Amino acid sequence: MINQLSTETSKKIIYPDSDGQPMADNTKQFRWIVVIKENLELLFADNPDVFVAGDLLWYPVEGDNKIRTAPDAMVVFGRPKGDRGSYKQWEEDNIAPQVVFEILSPGNRLQEMARKFSFYNRYNVQEYYIYDPDDNELIGWVRLGEAQRPSGRSQNFLDVIEQMNGWISPQLQIRFQLTANSLEIYHPDGERFFTFVELAQLREKERQEKEQALARIEEETQRANEALTELERERQRSQALEAKLREMGINPE
Repeated sequence: MINQLSTETSKKIIYPDSDGQPMADNTKQFRWIVVIKENLELLFADNPDVFVAGDLLWYPVEGDNKIRTAPDAMVVFGRPKGDRGSYKQWEEDNIAPQVVFEILSPGNRLQEMARKFSFYNRYNVQEYYIYDPDDNELIGWVRLGEAQRPSGRSQNFLDVIEQMNGWISPQLQIRFQLTANSLEIYHPDGERFFTFVELAQLREKERQEKEQALARIEEETQRANEALTELERERQRSQALEAKLREMGINPE
């Protein structure tokens, strides 16, 4: 009877798909969230077992809908792609997101980031990155394996990454590069993370270059055809002249 009541009570718990908070406080924060999330989607587009999401509520504990957070972007290895209203970890083979990203904004500052760090540290996130686009600062933490931990540390904590400039994510294999004015992130193949506008511009440039190349090929083909036509005319004139000479009893050779 106790188990039955417990099950019935658990079934009554509602896990909202929204926390009532906006995805972003301003256009800059929104742009960075979209750029990171969509480029991560592109990075793992061919892998059906990597789930990428942005601003999705994550519930790590069944039975408690108060324990939750919504990373600006997160990556989960070992879970299939697909739409979700929220990420209920117990329905996902109990696999926690391995990598999370947060973008700072005026309404999303240090106190909130400290709370999220405690959450991510407790619920087994492997890599945690915070980028402040206003100050162009990037901070990261990585969960070290037992062999990598400092002497005397027995627990598996998220440890701060001392040098973020040039850092390569162990899970994602992407590289972070801080320039004088902004953050640049690079795919494993060395291609930079692009915005939608930049991708559209690149596609348009490639389309124009392809059209120009095809036009050059058509021009060269036309010139070659004209040259062959002229050669054929010369051959025909030569044959006509030879025939005329033979009629006159002259050997053209």
